[in-house]
Amino acid sequence: AASVNLDIVSCAAPNGSMTVRIQSEGYPLDEIDLTDLTPHPDEINKTAALIRGVAAAAHKQGFEISGFDAYMSSNVLSGSGLSSSAAYETIIGVMMNCFFCENKLSAIDIAKIGQYAENIYFGKPCGLMDQMASSVGGIIAIDFRHEAEPKVQQVAYDMQASEHSLCIIDTGGDHANLSADYAAIPREMGEVASAFGESVLREVNEAEFLRAVPSLRRQYGDRAVLRAMHYFAEDRRVVEEREALEKGNFERFRQLVVKSGRSSAMYLQNVHAGGNPEKQEMPIALALAESILDGRGAARVHGGGFAGTIQAFVPNDLLPYFKSEMESVLGKDTCHVLTIRPAGGVVLAI
Repeated sequence: AASVNLDIVSCAAPNGSMTVRIQSEGYPLDEIDLTDLTPHPDEINKTAALIRGVAAAAHKQGFEISGFDAYMSSNVLSGSGLSSSAAYETIIGVMMNCFFCENKLSAIDIAKIGQYAENIYFGKPCGLMDQMASSVGGIIAIDFRHEAEPKVQQVAYDMQASEHSLCIIDTGGDHANLSADYAAIPREMGEVASAFGESVLREVNEAEFLRAVPSLRRQYGDRAVLRAMHYFAEDRRVVEEREALEKGNFERFRQLVVKSGRSSAMYLQNVHAGGNPEKQEMPIALALAESILDGRGAARVHGGGFAGTIQAFVPNDLLPYFKSEMESVLGKDTCHVLTIRPAGGVVLAI
């Protein structure tokens, strides 16, 4: 995962009360009473849930969280798969850490707090990767064997050396309201793992899984089996991708990105939501990108998929043509040329 040069920025200060007031540019004011840190069902899928959830998680760690006022401005694309909720959780965590926690929370702590808020208060059963990318910054590799204490490793690689640019393309599909589609992926993988007495596929022997495919198909269906196949291959690929970047071998990394993207589309099946086959913005964007790249670079689904954005690694000499052609179909300013940013959640001035 990696952080990119899209930001939420904020001016904020404690207000001496137990009320948080956050005005996000272009949105209604959020006002949260911190005397009540229980989840509110009416706040599910709303930013208020993230504020209350982050405060609750910090309070659980022994910190006395009080009120503050903040004004925010963001150029992170909302609901597109660019982790806008993780970025929001991170900046709330950074502000609370600065004001009330004596900066004792690490970037990893803030990521975990953000995940807790999103899972318990916002109602989205996400993992921890988006929060880690937003909070830690740079290119990172994460080992989740011990979920409570994940191992986070910075990957030193200068993307400019690859002579490729990272593009994130907004396909026009709404990334919001897809929680059931996202939740089905870990649920189905968990069902397959349960057939072997485990809760996660990481603890399942792949050879035993392959021998059991006929019975697994009957018990859990083909999609669950295909998603498990994707998992086993992807778990190996991510290590190979990290090693390729560490060795400066961008061509190997590019090949692995292509394989990973095809596996996501074919086996994980997260390039469009199945309930509306007439609307397939992401497969259209992927097909168009592959046609333009014509064997060069790489294009794949971005983030959790189903709608939102795709990512592409585009050779620099092809970049103006690629951006022009993509936007001729998807619309002006839908192809964003980004850079990897070394910093995550930070306090700029006090």
